[in-house]
Amino acid sequence: QVQLVESGGGSVQPGGSLTLSCAASGFTYFDHAMSWWRQAPGKGLEWLAGINHDGERTSYADHVKGRFTISRDNVKNTLTLQMKSLKPEDTAVYYCERGGFTQYSIRDYRGQGTQVTVSS
Repeated sequence: QVQLVESGGGSVQPGGSLTLSCAASGFTYFDHAMSWWRQAPGKGLEWLAGINHDGERTSYADHVKGRFTISRDNVKNTLTLQMKSLKPEDTAVYYCERGGFTQYSIRDYRGQGTQVTVSS
């Protein structure tokens, strides 16, 4: 069955960096675009970035462009989100999803999430 397992979350001070990973299994990873989303306390799910099946194209939400970088390894079946210049408002549970190259694209599976807390 499809499994997406996020890792790498934690606590970081404002201005710091963090790299999240998502391990994918149970499907042909190369065939699918992937994306990162987050949900802050009391708010809805928010699309952050997407990457196409071969990693040649990426897309970002405006408010993370230049701070977050999405990438993938189609040999290891992993998805990565590098985050820098983190702000307290980046505090959220971060999820990887299958699909979702843009916020309007179809997606069908989500991992369990990893918590990111940005605080001094």
